[in-house]
Amino acid sequence: MTMIPLPQVSQVAQTIQLALAPVFLLAGIGAFLNVCVSRLARIIDRARAVEEWVLSTRGKEHDRMVSEIRVLDRRMSVVNGAIFLSVASACAVCLVVILLFAGNLFNAHLGTPVAILFSLAMVLQAAAFGTFIQEIRLASRTIHIRNEVLYHKVEEEEAA
Repeated sequence: MTMIPLPQVSQVAQTIQLALAPVFLLAGIGAFLNVCVSRLARIIDRARAVEEWVLSTRGKEHDRMVSEIRVLDRRMSVVNGAIFLSVASACAVCLVVILLFAGNLFNAHLGTPVAILFSLAMVLQAAAFGTFIQEIRLASRTIHIRNEVLYHKVEEEEAA
């Protein structure tokens, strides 16, 4: 029975150095996920408030609240998509690190799978950023202050 030769400390150190770039990428993905989750939490908070107003308003105000809650629902779906894509990207990066160590430990030539997985991670993260841009555009459509509020004038009898 032949034993697998154990890697030297210098080989492991070299592999750790090689794996540092993907690990930094994981840190960046984690920061992006933090932003996405924070936005999702704020969307959910706003949706809960608007839900109450939908049930208690009538007329034009009710229609405006229904319209806003539909946009909030869409934004939740879009942010969830960005989160999913980022987590999938992070998983691909983790596999890259694992393959780097496995290749070193077993003296295997895993350059092609590493390159493919890293490319996949970048495509997934680019898609997450694109999805996040979509959410930002949806949000920017609803944050405008209505003209009737901007140009509201107090009645003269109320001012006196």
